[in-house]
Amino acid sequence: MNSRELLQRATSLLKDANCDSPRLDAELLLMHAWGINKTTLIINMNDPVPEQVEKKVLPLLSRRQKREPIAYILGEKEFWSRPFHVDSRVLIPRPETEHLIEALLDLYPDRKRDYRFCDIGTGSGCIACTLACEFPNTEITATDISVAALEVAKSNAENFHVSERMTFKSGDMFAALDPETPPFDVIVSNPPYVSKEEMKTLEPELAYEPRGALTDEQNGHIYLSILFDACRSWLKPGGHLIVETGICGLPATPSHLKQIKHYDDLAGIKRGAIYLLKTM
Repeated sequence: MNSRELLQRATSLLKDANCDSPRLDAELLLMHAWGINKTTLIINMNDPVPEQVEKKVLPLLSRRQKREPIAYILGEKEFWSRPFHVDSRVLIPRPETEHLIEALLDLYPDRKRDYRFCDIGTGSGCIACTLACEFPNTEITATDISVAALEVAKSNAENFHVSERMTFKSGDMFAALDPETPPFDVIVSNPPYVSKEEMKTLEPELAYEPRGALTDEQNGHIYLSILFDACRSWLKPGGHLIVETGICGLPATPSHLKQIKHYDDLAGIKRGAIYLLKTM
């Protein structure tokens, strides 16, 4: 069987499984199993697929037919043009979260300053590690209730050579932080904001991701409200809180915060907001 025939067969199987991008997924799985890039795949399109490659790609294809996310099968997901290791211990980074990075970069254009940032619920570390790469003199604290998730985040920090400026803390939201921790310039978070009702409508791939990283099992506002309330104890006066959200929207702004901007995704859906901690 040559590459073209294998891809046609794989695409048909994934289409029958209702995968959103069956051809692309088939190509990614074959390239991964073969250890080649897209250019080489195109060049070899009419050549026989080595037997050992075919044997390797078939179980990967079976996993995708069951709607396991392609990122978990490949073990990698690109975020802010960097390859992050991901597996079932962490939420898969989404393009929508890059809007949070954009918002922070716009707010703090001087990347050489020695800021202090905190990422609450870091998961794979995609936000925290990206900020560490973009701000080479900044110290970043990353927290997560999942020790397993922190292991993934730490490995990504090591891969990007930023771990010496990062501190990882395990615990529920701000409970992970030491009371003596100096205040932060910015707190960022992509918390579980999918409501319990919305979870019932999502694609099958979401069943493979950590449910606790997706939903608060209520209306989507529980963790956002905690962030709004508790951030005042951890931010410098005039510091900022930046959060991601979804169709649940945002809770009412408390009196100690001022919303200075909200940002939308490319579809025009509200994806997050920037808040200023008011000085008393």
